[in-house]
Amino acid sequence: MSNSKKQWGAIVIMIALFAMIAFVTNLCSPMAVIVKNDFGASNVLAQIGNYGNFIAYLVMGIPAGMLISKFGYKKTALIGLFVGIVGVLVQWMSGHVGKESAFLVYLIGAFISGFTMCILNCVVNPMLNLLGGGGNKGNQLIQIGGVFNSAAAVAVYIIMGALIGDAAKAHIADATPALMIALGVFVVGFIVLLFTKVEEPEQAPVDVSLIKGAMKYRHFVLGVVAIFLYMSVEVGTPTYMLLYLTETSSNATPGIGMNAEIAGLIVAVYWLMMLIGRFIGGAIGGKISSRAMISTAATISIVLILFGMFAPATLTTNVPGIDWANLNVIWTEVPVSVFAFILVGLCTSVMWGGIFNMAVEGLGKYTAIASGIFMTMVCGCAVMVALQGWVADLTSSYMTSYWVVLFSAAYILFYALIGSKPSAKSAR
Repeated sequence: MSNSKKQWGAIVIMIALFAMIAFVTNLCSPMAVIVKNDFGASNVLAQIGNYGNFIAYLVMGIPAGMLISKFGYKKTALIGLFVGIVGVLVQWMSGHVGKESAFLVYLIGAFISGFTMCILNCVVNPMLNLLGGGGNKGNQLIQIGGVFNSAAAVAVYIIMGALIGDAAKAHIADATPALMIALGVFVVGFIVLLFTKVEEPEQAPVDVSLIKGAMKYRHFVLGVVAIFLYMSVEVGTPTYMLLYLTETSSNATPGIGMNAEIAGLIVAVYWLMMLIGRFIGGAIGGKISSRAMISTAATISIVLILFGMFAPATLTTNVPGIDWANLNVIWTEVPVSVFAFILVGLCTSVMWGGIFNMAVEGLGKYTAIASGIFMTMVCGCAVMVALQGWVADLTSSYMTSYWVVLFSAAYILFYALIGSKPSAKSAR
């Protein structure tokens, strides 16, 4: 598996799966705008799709690692894609049932889709790391996969922004075209992967001792916490930026009342920043260590978040939004804090791959099960996004809610500088 030149077919498939993960996962944040207005939900309840999606990681993370150990990466990915098809269909059904049951059906669909995202993440990350030979080269492949992941995220916000239009009049059924795109992507992905040869690495037998063995590595355990909190930085930043842009000034948690389509184009730039950052990370990842990359990114994130939180709302600047339909750049005046939060995307772009790379380094036979444990902590998105929503509701301020994101970025800096260093006592 160390010679990636013989595995370009597998690399391409893994990168394509990386994009699929982003497309479906990032449907949840724009859907929150619909849920908030369609059902009159609070900031906490509006994120119900994110909760369902990411709590599924907690349930499926370790079983997904065990599936890989028993069936291999390809068969596990095929299982994940099939489950994804079911999840998207259930979400689509939520827009075509009675309003009294739509909320529950949507939650169930998001939960099922979360199983898929967890399974595919368990496949994609270790496979790209292994195909790259581990170390800096493994991190480089993960970062390249991240480029396509971010591109899919950009597409979601643009598509959903156009579909939502006036947030006050949005309904779940309005998201049908985006859900059909996701469904088509899963179906095509299943067919292509079915006929693609993937050379499987050796797997250790499945038993509980593997979990215990992986948890003996101090740098892995601290990395698990880092990825739990990382989800707050990556998802919380654009999620509440979108709500801040679209909520009216008269709302209990006031925003600036921007049209959802324009706001979607602006927030999509956050994911475009992630795409650019991952492209850069992929280009330099083979020469710069994950530790140096993540410590730099975390430090800059802290500075940007602090600036965004405390910058006066009256201080404004023009930010770009890309109208892909007409290939035009739309400049819109917004508080400068929004621009700072957009730039955080450049920093979060390399965090996932770098944290994963540092956390599983040297785990050997425990890598597959460690990936499963790692994925359970993606449920941090559900916990941290809910916590940020609770703070926003409690303080009636989206800016104050970013203390949650700031704390998470500070821990990631600690992990990069100190926590990621393997202990001499690990795995003894």
